[in-house]
Amino acid sequence: MTSPTLAPYIRALEAYIDAKDNTRAQRMPDAFAPDAELTISLATSTITFPARTVGLDAITKTLVTDFGATYTRCRTYYVCDSLKVRDGVIDALPWLVVMREPAAGALRVGHGVYRWTFDETPAVSRFHIHIARMDVVPDADGALLDALQEGLSYPWLAPAELHARFTELARTTPALSFVDAFALPSASNKAARARKNPSSIKNPCPRGCGAGISCRASGAQLSLRAINARLMRD
Repeated sequence: MTSPTLAPYIRALEAYIDAKDNTRAQRMPDAFAPDAELTISLATSTITFPARTVGLDAITKTLVTDFGATYTRCRTYYVCDSLKVRDGVIDALPWLVVMREPAAGALRVGHGVYRWTFDETPAVSRFHIHIARMDVVPDADGALLDALQEGLSYPWLAPAELHARFTELARTTPALSFVDAFALPSASNKAARARKNPSSIKNPCPRGCGAGISCRASGAQLSLRAINARLMRD
């Protein structure tokens, strides 16, 4: 069976990043259906979001308007070697965020996983964000933020590139030693449980990407190299 084209899915994911990171609310309809549902789960107390938000306008307020009023210089990265879609779902896609909280004079670094569900359009009908960790670090002049964002491919970031960059910074820059904890993609809750109890999930991803079965399932996929090549052409 021919794999469905990935172009509309990539456009939706990139529209979301543009909207959130650059506070461009007008881009949200390029990604989300009018009646979309957002759910958020937190494994940290250092950031808060409503657990459930329904409707494009409300989601835009939560993820773009309110978010942009608190955080600036945000860059959100999709940490993956390839993008995979199966039955309209992109499951357990690791993400990393590096941003500034001006009111606190602080750097924020967080990671987690996304789950995207698309309708037949395709537009995002359901979006789940899991925030596994969010560190808050004093950074009065923004120098630490500059160091972390410098040189990272954006918004598509290969796990090997992330690991090489962050482990080097953790080793050479004492103030950034904490980023070693962010050098690997965040795992989904399912993958985290599997590491504690390997028999709890069949065929976990051998690369440890956190995607579990979906990483190996048949479906549409596009390598990071192909995505970046397409971006260069656009």
